[in-house]
Amino acid sequence: MSWYRNAVWFVKGLREYTRSGYESASKHFNPADVEVNVAGRSFLVTGANSGIGKATAKEIARRGGTVHLVCRSKERAEVAKGEIVTETGNPINNAGCMVNNRELTEDGLEKNFATNTLGTYILTTALLPLLEKEADARVITVSSGGMLVQKLNISDLQSGNGTFDGTMVYAQNKRQQVVLTEQWAKAHRNIHFSVMHPGWADTPAVRSSMPDFYQKMKNNLRTEAQGADTVVWLAVSTEATKLPSGLFFQDRQPVPTHLPLASTHSPSEDEEKLMEMLEEFSQKFKSTSPGT
Repeated sequence: MSWYRNAVWFVKGLREYTRSGYESASKHFNPADVEVNVAGRSFLVTGANSGIGKATAKEIARRGGTVHLVCRSKERAEVAKGEIVTETGNPINNAGCMVNNRELTEDGLEKNFATNTLGTYILTTALLPLLEKEADARVITVSSGGMLVQKLNISDLQSGNGTFDGTMVYAQNKRQQVVLTEQWAKAHRNIHFSVMHPGWADTPAVRSSMPDFYQKMKNNLRTEAQGADTVVWLAVSTEATKLPSGLFFQDRQPVPTHLPLASTHSPSEDEEKLMEMLEEFSQKFKSTSPGT
């Protein structure tokens, strides 16, 4: 089945995820959707020192929003802050990965899972009490169309069994992010949750994590701004929140989370179990945090 999923997905990608796919889709965009002033509103952007994260931060700052950059490197964050302030003139308050070999964090967690899934879960759940009190609160997760080739697998969250394939582990994490978004949307009705695919964009992460793919596709990749377009639309437009919470988006449109006949649907019990397992992981970190 994996060969079928991969083949159907790649053909779909060539048609929809490339620069030409964006240009075709953007003919139907309404520019007024993102011609808004968001002064007085705060936006937290993770991975904001490069790629799609930085492009998103710039576009929100241009619209008057106060952007909080969350970055792993303070030095790179300061560089990004300076660039954004210079280009937009707006204040910035500083506060994902694909690892191709199985590597562990200092806490003993597989790095892809720790960054893409558990990190997303811990950060979002920590913010939920604040977001519940706000008007027009939104949570947007940048996933990947690669998740379409994966069925949720809760039996090996840290990819310790079998041969390690970083690309497939990443795709599994991105499937998990879709499930997280759907589950959060059911549980928190006052917050608008969405998850999206940015398309195949020319970013530092793609160049470093997928060098072969980059070399083959570099002339057809989207720009960082094109990759960030739907993130910005989901963050600032009123049209986005007219649609139900919990959907998966591509080029400003909700799209299916499964390929036809790909057998990637999972039982609801597995999706609920994923949330339970992530909560158990997060409680371990809360119990070892200073001051708790």
